[in-house]
Amino acid sequence: MNRTPFQALACPLDGEPLQLEGGTWRCASNHSFDVAKQGYVNLLPVQQKRSTDPGDSKAMVAARQRFLAAGDYAPIAKALSQAVMRHCEQAETYSCLDAGCGEGYYLRQLSQYMTESQALSLMGLDISKWAVQSAAKQDDKRAPISRWVVGSNAQLPVQSATLDSVLCMFGFPVYGEFARVLKPGGQLLQVEAGPEHLRELREIIYPTLKPAREKAPDVPEGFAHRASEQIRYAISLEGADVIRDLLTMTPHLYRASAEGRERAANLEQLTLTIDAQLIVWERI
Repeated sequence: MNRTPFQALACPLDGEPLQLEGGTWRCASNHSFDVAKQGYVNLLPVQQKRSTDPGDSKAMVAARQRFLAAGDYAPIAKALSQAVMRHCEQAETYSCLDAGCGEGYYLRQLSQYMTESQALSLMGLDISKWAVQSAAKQDDKRAPISRWVVGSNAQLPVQSATLDSVLCMFGFPVYGEFARVLKPGGQLLQVEAGPEHLRELREIIYPTLKPAREKAPDVPEGFAHRASEQIRYAISLEGADVIRDLLTMTPHLYRASAEGRERAANLEQLTLTIDAQLIVWERI
């Protein structure tokens, strides 16, 4: 398998290139960041944190890992991987960052879809240390598919113009930073929830739903729109534990009232609409 962890990291303190020396990443100013025993590196300085434990909690990460492992979001991963593959017809190494990688599901799926002959340089970044720890633990330490990094989309610890693509999966896009780290002609692949996404669950946990409004996305500065694809299908969940995992891995867990969460907790079966929009932006 021709998979090489991404190398072009940048110091989160001064933006200078980082070099890996043994088990430590170090810049010319001698700022150093140790690789954890699980195989990831923390490049989120305390001054960039908005809380002591930012991002998804350990429970949210575990719930997402269990839910995604069952394959209910596999059609989204397939559509994403096919979009990358269409952009990846080249002999040289193709570099890709998942900005908000969670426990690494989409990068692992991408690596499996890619042909053995295509050289890949992958990096997964998340502000949650629990997510990155989970991703790194699932990787093969002898031949890891990806570089796993704790960091922030607001200040990506990546050297400028070094990436062929950036993935933003149901996350928080920072278009200026994405534009900075992408090569000219590189692509941002953004997946967002559509108006019908998880509608049946939302109808249970919220008193009312706001009317859905579909509109063309605004073109971010530095990008051109290249393609859009709707991914819509139905899934059936069996068992309270699976339904609880889905709710726990989404922002709806905290937005719903106690009564709404209790109604969800009493469910044993639920048929749901999955509605996602894949948007391809090209760096110009």
